[in-house]
Amino acid sequence: MKKKTVSFSKKSVNVFFHILTRCNLRCRHCYINPKAHGKKTLPINVIEEWLSALLKKKQSANVIFLGGEPTLHPELPRAVKKARSLGYKSITIDTNGYLFNEILKKVSPMELDFVSFSMDGATKQTNDGIRGQGSFDACLKGIRQAVSIGFNTSLIFTVSSTNIHELAMMPPLLEDLGIDRFFIQVIGLRGNSAGSTNNKTNPANIQVSKKRWLDLIPEVARNAAGRGIITTYPKVYLRPEERFECAGLVADNYFIFPNGRVYRCPLCEDFPIHSLMFEDNRLKSTSGINEEDLFRLNIPEGCVMNRLIQPENLEYTAEGKPKHKIACCLLKEEVY
Repeated sequence: MKKKTVSFSKKSVNVFFHILTRCNLRCRHCYINPKAHGKKTLPINVIEEWLSALLKKKQSANVIFLGGEPTLHPELPRAVKKARSLGYKSITIDTNGYLFNEILKKVSPMELDFVSFSMDGATKQTNDGIRGQGSFDACLKGIRQAVSIGFNTSLIFTVSSTNIHELAMMPPLLEDLGIDRFFIQVIGLRGNSAGSTNNKTNPANIQVSKKRWLDLIPEVARNAAGRGIITTYPKVYLRPEERFECAGLVADNYFIFPNGRVYRCPLCEDFPIHSLMFEDNRLKSTSGINEEDLFRLNIPEGCVMNRLIQPENLEYTAEGKPKHKIACCLLKEEVY
């Protein structure tokens, strides 16, 4: 039986825990926003307190340790062991593959359910153009090391107009590497992709057209699944008659940042509309209008946040009606 990891389905509970925002890479589509998320590295005692607080709120949850680059945190092994002792359903580390502080020597496959790697190209040229020189080789080395030790591994590929031409090349590469799960993500206009000074890409051109998405992504997912790799991808586009559901209402996802902000929706993360906040190591609801108010809005376009921050995804008829709805990015298709 395959080990469990993050689940993008109704009734799932996931804790996306950013234990720092520092990173050794400067990816062109990085969503970390220091103004909104802070710049500090959380002390291990705070990490442990927040892990405990989340499980008091929800009895069972998957936890995913992220950054920045989480393996830069010297106390990450202790955080993993604490999450295991608290009874988290699954524990995952998201990494760029450099695997700092000899992390794989300090935790075991019994303690850590998945090591999840980020790669945004099937070739060095494309991946390194997005993530930085040397990152492709480092990621391949990290994956092979993790697999050789016996860790379950997954790979995240964030699709944009810059790399979609190499997505179909990924399934055979993943099979050769021994990857267990494949997560295809759609790029969102947040952080660097929203047009920060660190990103030279025009945000209006970085997203993929509806036709190209629908023509390619399900086919690649089936290809990977046919090789024994469980594959998850966002549907993105719903037909007008299909029902839109918001994960903020039908699932429980918590995106925690070092400055204490806790969001329920990743599309909200550039804005001070977080619905929860850690204060004195206690999780509290925020006052005033926040993301929770948006979850309950019902609009013809589907996802409210998509309509607000990346309306380029939308098309309308001559009568002004949307040709499709945008699905929630946290409720995804899974094929295996």
